Amino acid sequence: MPILVNNVKTVVLLAALVGLFVWVGAMLGSRTGMFMGLAIGLVMNFGAWYFSDTIAIRSMRGVEVDERTAPDLVRMVHRLANQAGLPMPRVYVCPQEAPNAFATGRSPRRSAVAVTQGALRLLDERELEGVMAHELAHIRNRDTLTSTIAATIAGVFSMMAQWALLFGGRGTREGGHPFAALAVILLGAVGSAIIKAMISRSREYVADADGARIAGSPEGLASALRKLESVARRVPMQTRNPAMNNLFIVEPFVGQTLTALFATHPPTEKRIAALLGRRSDR
Repeated sequence: MPILVNNVKTVVLLAALVGLFVWVGAMLGSRTGMFMGLAIGLVMNFGAWYFSDTIAIRSMRGVEVDERTAPDLVRMVHRLANQAGLPMPRVYVCPQEAPNAFATGRSPRRSAVAVTQGALRLLDERELEGVMAHELAHIRNRDTLTSTIAATIAGVFSMMAQWALLFGGRGTREGGHPFAALAVILLGAVGSAIIKAMISRSREYVADADGARIAGSPEGLASALRKLESVARRVPMQTRNPAMNNLFIVEPFVGQTLTALFATHPPTEKRIAALLGRRSDR
């Protein structure tokens, strides 16, 4: 039932994102500009989605491993992929000491999972299994595509906000006040960023639950999340690209200015509580 609720929530949030887009277009009376922005966003984000595995792996300096170079890890992923009904993804190890992991790829047949050296040193076998199962759940649920759709519309609002700031709200319907138009665009940009973050958080809950089922138990993932959250706060990620936040199993670029509204992951204690079937009041 929680998975169904979060899947429904994702659909509702995506619909809300599209509705926000249409509302801003109606308020501005500039549908041509809106849909031109959407077309540009689609092209840009299609490229990002199509080459998502290459972009993410290169940015993290990942090195592909096999049964000769990392036999235990590769065999674990192979076993979990079979349990999930997935083709075997490519497996990478990234040199960062910050403990984390991510999955990427435009489809299950073009997917990859990656883990940092810090995570390999930090986690025991059961915990690493839980983490890899979580990442395989993202692949099975095609969360890369979902995040790309959200990023496309949110990106259009971001572009429009920049244009409005540069050109003083020009290009809106005749008789409209440029400052009112600017306010509408900025409201849309902030709203879309919040909805995009909410979609990402919803998908994390689903991947946690599905990952626990793939691994056969929630205990390993719950224990891994505790360790990853604790150490990630002390060991910064060397690759500082906040746009990649939603890829990782725990948020690696959280700063003091990032509020809960814009966080791409739910609070770790809530994720653990959901995994173990407990309520969290925080």
